[in-house]
Amino acid sequence: MQRLALLLLVLILTGCAEPAPPAEKLSATDLLSELGQAGFARATTPRDFQFPRDHGGHPEYRTEWWYLTGNLLSDDGRRFGYQVTFFRFSLTLPGGEKSASSWAGNPLWMAHVAITDADGKRHLSEERLTRAGPGLAGVAITPFRVWTEDWQLRAEGSEFPWHLDLTTRAFGLTLAVEPSVGVVLQGERGLSRKSAEPGNASYYYSYPRLRTAGTISLDGETLAVQGDSWLDREWGTSALSPEQSGWDWFSLQLNDGDNLMFYRLRGRDGKDDPHSAGSLTGADGATRRLDLEDIELTPLRWWQNPTGISYPVEWEMRIKSRDRTLRIKPLLDDQEMDHTVRYWEGAVDVYEGDNLVGRGYLEMTGY
Repeated sequence: MQRLALLLLVLILTGCAEPAPPAEKLSATDLLSELGQAGFARATTPRDFQFPRDHGGHPEYRTEWWYLTGNLLSDDGRRFGYQVTFFRFSLTLPGGEKSASSWAGNPLWMAHVAITDADGKRHLSEERLTRAGPGLAGVAITPFRVWTEDWQLRAEGSEFPWHLDLTTRAFGLTLAVEPSVGVVLQGERGLSRKSAEPGNASYYYSYPRLRTAGTISLDGETLAVQGDSWLDREWGTSALSPEQSGWDWFSLQLNDGDNLMFYRLRGRDGKDDPHSAGSLTGADGATRRLDLEDIELTPLRWWQNPTGISYPVEWEMRIKSRDRTLRIKPLLDDQEMDHTVRYWEGAVDVYEGDNLVGRGYLEMTGY
């Protein structure tokens, strides 16, 4: 815990946008379980969500993120996956002692951006770590905007469509997203419990299918693209318990209109945690909650990164209530995000038998 807190404190004090990575990588589970929690609000009971207000910030909670993933096709048939995430981490409570310097601001913002280029057989990613400082990063609601420097997710007002604008050293994304399925409150009316301890939970909602169109700039070309995206929004103060080692998160958009999200929480004893959960949302917006008894997951194939860490990149998922067995295959094996926080996040194809029946994204942490 002290190592993680010290690292984030150094980043806040230095204001470095692209620091050298630490010798020992952090895990996503560290960020959701180890930082000090005293004084921050906790997600303990269901709440009344208010939109568009809840698209904005919740500084009374320690952590928060805006998470977009999607699968896109260019006009000439090239296939891409993309991921954009804005994270906010607070080390001190909002509204504390004021400083005369705008550089003394809290919180720390971390942004991750990646694309998977199927034809080029490559996964490209970049990270930014930024203090809020004098307007370098933050979130606003009227008009809606979340940003780290010139990377931003924004709206003209507070409603959809939202616009994603960012340029990295290797590629650029300019996309517009708009829901074709309404908002889904995950868990218990938006309260997503991750363990038995009170407050080890988040407020969690999703837009499971967003029509997406825009451009990808890559290798000197600007390609018109379109497809579907998935938006996840969460905030809370603590999510995981010390007995939990990580998770495997699936967001699948099926050709028949179904949208499935499921996260399998893994215990340090190797067993599936009973708080694993998800949802199944139809094209009409009707949503059914899923728990560990509804989904059976079996790893089929593993990929090993250059440092010897292995991830199960191919899976069998049995949806018991639908009597369906899906096979989930990665667009590329190497879609690891190897930055300050290391995890695997990548585009997948979904098969039923020999038939391609959908696409989606898979995230794996704690390996």
